[in-house]
Amino acid sequence: MLRPRRALAVAAAAIVGLSAVTVSATASAESSAPTVVRSSQTSAGSTHAGIGDPRDRAAQMVSEMSTAEQAASIVMGHIPSTDASALHAYMAQGLGGFILMGANIPADEADLPDVTAALTVDPELPPLVAIDQEGGIVSRLANDTYPASTTLKDRPIADTSAAFSARAALVAKAGITVNFGTVADVTSDPASFIHGRALGTDPRSSGDRVAAATVAQEQVVASTLKHFPGHGAAPGDSHHAIPTTAESIAEWRAKDAVPFVEGIDAGASLLMFGHLAYTAVDAAPASLSPRWHEIARDELGFDGVIVTDDLGMLQSSGIAEYADPVANAVGAVVAGSDLVLMIAGSTPDTAGDIVDGITAAVDAGTLPADRLADAATRVMALRLESASADVGWLPCPDCAPVE
Repeated sequence: MLRPRRALAVAAAAIVGLSAVTVSATASAESSAPTVVRSSQTSAGSTHAGIGDPRDRAAQMVSEMSTAEQAASIVMGHIPSTDASALHAYMAQGLGGFILMGANIPADEADLPDVTAALTVDPELPPLVAIDQEGGIVSRLANDTYPASTTLKDRPIADTSAAFSARAALVAKAGITVNFGTVADVTSDPASFIHGRALGTDPRSSGDRVAAATVAQEQVVASTLKHFPGHGAAPGDSHHAIPTTAESIAEWRAKDAVPFVEGIDAGASLLMFGHLAYTAVDAAPASLSPRWHEIARDELGFDGVIVTDDLGMLQSSGIAEYADPVANAVGAVVAGSDLVLMIAGSTPDTAGDIVDGITAAVDAGTLPADRLADAATRVMALRLESASADVGWLPCPDCAPVE
C-alpha cells in the first residue's frame, strides 16, 4: 500500500512542517513537539529514482531473489544489543527488518540514530526498523512525554492527532521507519488487559482516534494497527496465553472491527495480527488463521503488509502445539502473513533458523512458492517506499500544522 506522504513528497519535493504549533498547546505542558521540517525528495544517485509504483519494482527484485533470500526478507528479528558491529553483523543475514526493544535504546537517546544506522547493510535498501512506541504504558523512548491512550480516550480527537504527530516525529528522527504504535483494540472493561492501551471505550470513539493517529503518523513513518481482529473481546494477556472469545462474526463486525476499518481507510501501512482465538470463526489463533487473513484482505480491503505479533508469545503460552518458533513462522506465512516478528526467546541464531525453516517449507511444498513471493513483494515495496525519499530534519520555529 502506498503511503500518500511518500508518493506526494517525492513527486513534489515538498517541505512539510509537522504539527509543532498544535502539539505545544495540547500535547504536554512540560515538553513541546519536535520543531522540524521534513524535506523529501528522491536522491539523484539512487537506483530507486523514478521507480514508479514500488510494488512493480519490488516484484521484479523478488523474482530475481533465491528462495532463501526471499525468506530472509520477510523476517523481522531482534537481538538485545546497542553494539553497532553486532547489530550490523546480525542484519547481514539479509533480514527484512529489526524491532527495537528496551535493550536497544542507548542510555543517551541522542545516540539512538547510531544504533538504527548500524542496522543498514545496503544504504539504498534499508531494512524496516520498527518500535512499539504507543506512548504511556508501552513506551521505549523516555523522551516521549506526549499524551497517550490513558488520557487521550477522554479527550477531543484533535488531541490524538497532535500527540501522534509529535510521537511520529520523535520516532522518525531516530531513524525508525515503522511504528507499532496504534492500538485498535476496543473495550469498555477497566479490568481488561488492553483497556489502558486502547484509544477508546466504544467502537466509534476508538475508530475516530485510531484514524486520527494513523493519519498523523503516516506523514513520516509507516503506522501499524494492532492487534487484529481485536483484543478487547478476548480476555487474557496474549503474552502468556491464547485469549479466546466465542464472539460471532456479526458481533465482531459491529464492534471490534470498527477501529480496524477506520484505520485501514485512513491509510495504515501495516496490520498486526494478534495471537487471539475467535472460536466462532476459527479455532486457531488469528495469526495462524487463513480465514482471518482472508477477512482482512477481502472484506476489509487491507492491501498493505500483514505482520505477526511476536511469535515468541505463542511459545510463552505453554501450549505444546506452539512450542516451535520455526513452525509458528511457517504457519503464519502459509496463513497469509507477510512479515514474521520474533522477539521473546530470540537468540542471534533464531532468525536464521526461521529463514531456513521457511526455505525448507517451500522446497517441501508445504509453503507455496507464490505465497512467499507475494509476502516478500509486499515487504520489499514498503522498504523501497521508505528508501525512496531523503529526509532532512532542520530547525523550524514557525512550522505550520500538516493540512
